[in-house]
Amino acid sequence: MLRLGVLVSGGGTNLQAILDNIHDGNIPDTEAAVVISNNAGAYALERAKNAGVPAICISPKDYPDREAFHRALLEKLQEYKVDLVVLAGYLVAIPAMIVQAFPNRIINIHPSLIPSFCGKGYYGLKVHEAVLERGVRVTGATVHFVDEGTDTGPIILQKAVAVEQDDTPQTLQRRVMEKAEWKILPMAIRLIAADAITVSGRRVIIKEQNT
Repeated sequence: MLRLGVLVSGGGTNLQAILDNIHDGNIPDTEAAVVISNNAGAYALERAKNAGVPAICISPKDYPDREAFHRALLEKLQEYKVDLVVLAGYLVAIPAMIVQAFPNRIINIHPSLIPSFCGKGYYGLKVHEAVLERGVRVTGATVHFVDEGTDTGPIILQKAVAVEQDDTPQTLQRRVMEKAEWKILPMAIRLIAADAITVSGRRVIIKEQNT
């Protein structure tokens, strides 16, 4: 059984997609072991509670420094015996100590086709604002492993989404979530649970699946 530790900062729509897919049997041999947020007011914590999943707030504000905060987060993930850490809209940088504790066992969903519109400063609605300002015709989402950089880890899955002429950042954000994020994040977890992914240097090799 693959035990997930899902880290969230806001509403938790990607978390809900994961929970729904687990409940519906689309991600077999997987359970959400714990949901952790840096924000006590995050609705994602309510989603977790509604699904019967432990919901915990670990906020940097409650610790004397970042190192203490990072250590508390790592200890909580280890306490719940997490196998895979899933960043599902988590707006806190993951420190080296956690990356090293979970090598190729942390994944992130980013709302663009990496390497476009990624890295420091590109998160949430800011990504979609930049897409529209640049005038690109196709955007999308990416699931990737997390390394010690920002959006630089090996890419697992990507899905393209068309940009419409009358899009606003909000409408584009919603379409990217519905058409890409909510599909490829559960899919990536399913592949990892099935031991269908191998990382070779910067490349992710996916074994063929029968289903």
